Amino acid sequence: MPNLLLGSYDLGELGYAVEEYFVAGTATSYRPAGELTDDGHWNVVAADRAEYVTRAVTVAPVDGARFNGTVVVEWLNVSGGLDAPAVWLMGHRELLREGYAYVGVSAQRVGIEGGASLVADLSLKTVAPERYAPLSHPGDAFGFDIFTQIGTVVRHRGAELLGALRPERILAVGESQSAMFLTTYINAVAPLAPVYDGFFVHSRFGPAAPLDGRSLLDPGTIPSLPCPRFRDDAAAPVLALITETDLLGSALPGYLSARQPGDGPARVWELPGAAHADNYTIQGAFLDNGRTPVEELARAYRPTDTLLGRPLGHFLNFAPQHHYVLHAAIARLHDWVRTGRAAPAAPRIELTEPDAIAVDRDGIARGGVRTPWVEVPLAATSGRNPQTDRMAMLFGSGEPFDAAHLARRYPGGHAQYLTEFTAALDHTISAGFLVGADRREILELADITAQWQFPR
Repeated sequence: MPNLLLGSYDLGELGYAVEEYFVAGTATSYRPAGELTDDGHWNVVAADRAEYVTRAVTVAPVDGARFNGTVVVEWLNVSGGLDAPAVWLMGHRELLREGYAYVGVSAQRVGIEGGASLVADLSLKTVAPERYAPLSHPGDAFGFDIFTQIGTVVRHRGAELLGALRPERILAVGESQSAMFLTTYINAVAPLAPVYDGFFVHSRFGPAAPLDGRSLLDPGTIPSLPCPRFRDDAAAPVLALITETDLLGSALPGYLSARQPGDGPARVWELPGAAHADNYTIQGAFLDNGRTPVEELARAYRPTDTLLGRPLGHFLNFAPQHHYVLHAAIARLHDWVRTGRAAPAAPRIELTEPDAIAVDRDGIARGGVRTPWVEVPLAATSGRNPQTDRMAMLFGSGEPFDAAHLARRYPGGHAQYLTEFTAALDHTISAGFLVGADRREILELADITAQWQFPR
């Protein structure tokens, strides 16, 4: 099996096959042909060329009749010192049940050769040197063209990666650092290489990745980077999902510095009460195969104050909403590309001057995409936390309501809570920010977690 954290379940039992390929070629880097302006209208020209050997991991339905015609190609995230399929981990349930094919691309040098990270050197050549000895990455400046070339193979020579499947649409996705690279890709490279039919930009901060290959984890890089909007003439539909953590930033300037005009063509969903990463990221995603008992999923959401074995003194963000909204984002982008019907627009998270988030009576951010976890809450969850190290800052915080708060909020107890939660859930599904396929599980999860808090 390839070295990629796809989950602790057997994808074969779900009707999917996993394959790994080494892909070789000659890639081009780019340099600006003018100012990198805030509007994202970036003009670039070809610069250097370099040979590469990278890898791509495919997850595809064994039965071609299940394939929905769309391939999701992920720019794997290297912030932790390894190739991480961040969008896959948060969104695999939607991909598996709807018949997508998936390709994870080792687009950056750190994932293969090692380099600056938030955790440790877990690069391919470090953890499996014999298997990955043939790989060679010339640097992140060439990652943009490598990503283009993999997309081109998927589109025009799909049999080389996907066997008998014949792709009709290709979506590019990336989270966090990868989202910042996708921002540069959308603004500068996609106009020259219209390979992808749509872009999902997940948890982007303000800056866009540099074209010259400098590391985003080098503090010296950040001050020099522009914080552009998505260009308003993007080559394909763009949908971005932004949490509170991403909006205000932490070690990096927040997305607030690059906020789109409210009437722009890109769809940007700002998600209140959500953090860049949460309990699902480190617990639920690895066991959630679509058949996992809801009681087991609920345990993964239990508040924890420990991250990677280190006590923090506060709970990580444990609201279930983030990955469920991500399911909807994938579904809406797919529908947009397939039918031309744009994804729904969403209001912004409300701010107080100059850049603090406005909160409601429950201590939860106002505005943004309103899910039942913020409309009918059992806890105050947030994208902020008091930690100072860069990893912990990504996980936000949460604080369950005490008995007195619950009694004031829901005098009718558990039954009132579930009634209000159900109504809010159905409204959010109707608005397009959750998918109906998740409704039953969400309600069961809400019932179990409510039993933990309401007095018996």
